[in-house]
Formats: sequence, structure tokens, C-alpha cells
Amino acid sequence: MSIRLLAAALVAASLSATAVAEPVTYTIDPTHTQIKFTYSHFGYSTITGRFDATEGTVTYDAENPSASSVEITTQIASVSTGVAKLDEHLQKDDFFDAATYPTATFKSTKVEDAGDGKLNLTGDLTIKDVTLPASFQVTVNKVGPHPMHKKPSAGFDATGSIERGAFGITTYLPATGPEVKLDITIEASVEE
Repeated sequence: MSIRLLAAALVAASLSATAVAEPVTYTIDPTHTQIKFTYSHFGYSTITGRFDATEGTVTYDAENPSASSVEITTQIASVSTGVAKLDEHLQKDDFFDAATYPTATFKSTKVEDAGDGKLNLTGDLTIKDVTLPASFQVTVNKVGPHPMHKKPSAGFDATGSIERGAFGITTYLPATGPEVKLDITIEASVEE
């Protein structure tokens, strides 16, 4: 091998070794994504429900998590507690008022590496046209080709809590669930 070819090979190798991976944007799979909420019902029981219609994107950079971001929109009318009358009540104007405010949104403002496959996520949560900061602890479940459709995919779990009264959802406060725990699981894939 000539000196010139050897030099070219060394330059190419050094460039590829220092190349930085770009952030990847994944589209949320609504059939494998859930936003669950849990609250105390007058101290007697702990009720859990979920929202079944969520869409959005997750941009994830494993090498530089601070370059990551999340944008999610949830349809309020998709609320499901397993009790039809409760689902109807939660959509009325004394709770979510789904007719006036049909969606809730979250848009990240900061993502921080928390070590060992964990992230700290902060962003703006909007419910009933009230936007407040919300924070979540995130676990990166898996990143790689999906075994079924072979597309690049990523999965995350996130936990956090909010004070519902701050968003104007004040019915039965403080006796019923002033604090609402959120458990979110997201599966997302690169769309072609």
C-alpha cells in the first residue's frame, strides 16, 4: 500500500471515529402508548384511568440527550377509567371540559442525562388552556430495529405528578386527588 493510500485510509478512519450520531425523530405509535393517571378518591380508594388517543414525536439523541425533545398531544375524549359514567363525568365542564378544551399537550423544554439509561425531562404541560411546567423521570427502555416492522424504534417510560387544581380542575378538591400521578409509556418508530 502506498503512503498516499495509507494516509487517506487513516484520515477516513479518524473522521468516521469522530463522527457524531445525529438525533433521530420517532413518531409515537398510539396503539402502544398509554398515559395513565392515578388519584385518591376521598382517601378510600386509588383510582387509575388512562387516555387512549395520543400522538406526537420523540427526538432522541443517545450521545447527547440534551439535544432530545418530545411533543405530545392527547385527546381528552379518549379518557378511560373502565366506568362509563365516570368517563362521561370527567369530560364535562366541571372537570376537563372536553367540548371546550379537546386536547392536552406537552412540549419539552429540557432533557438531561440522569445516568444509567435515565433522563430528566422538563416541559410545558397545557390542560384547559393553562400551561405550567411539568417534570418527569424517564427510563429509556429500548432503542433499535423493531422486531415486527423492522423500522428504527424507541421506547420510554416516564413518571411524574401534577396538582390538578393548578390547571383549573378543582371539583371536589382537596378531598379527592389534589395530586395526580402520571405514568406514561411510549413506543415510537421512524416513519418513512
